[in-house]
Amino acid sequence: MSFNTVVVALFLAVPAFYLYHRITSSETTSASTSSMDSSKSDDEKPKTIMQPARIDLDPPKDDPFTVEQLKEFDGSNAEKPVYVAIKGTVFDVTRKRETYGQGGSYNIFAGKDASRALGMSSLKQEDAVSDYSTLSEGDMKTLNDWYSFFEKRYNILGRVIDLPPPAVSANL
Repeated sequence: MSFNTVVVALFLAVPAFYLYHRITSSETTSASTSSMDSSKSDDEKPKTIMQPARIDLDPPKDDPFTVEQLKEFDGSNAEKPVYVAIKGTVFDVTRKRETYGQGGSYNIFAGKDASRALGMSSLKQEDAVSDYSTLSEGDMKTLNDWYSFFEKRYNILGRVIDLPPPAVSANL
């Protein structure tokens, strides 16, 4: 074998070996990664902060609540459930008391209809009111998304009967 033949053979063999190595190592890595993922217990898998939709919800109720009655369910009394109203619909959020109950990050929404604050993604007390008539189109979408989120995760108990109806907004 001549020197030139060896150089040409190496010149062709090195890229071929590199490609072969890349292909086989990526197949091995993805196979071992997927087998590692499937072997993890539920406790070891990454957790999401988003709650999945519930399939065990009760049929919606249509019980009347006054604004005064709703205030009793603000999470300040551990003996009582926690309710949040959105667009006049009352949801039972008791199973997430740590979030909506006293001291929870979203307690501002408990015991009232705070539709405006939800639409604005606001945690300000002055925004936690039922009148959402002045929300922008984008904020209305946010409010409707929140309503849909609650509707799929919490039992509907009824409606707030003495809320003023939202005024019709010109920008909606």
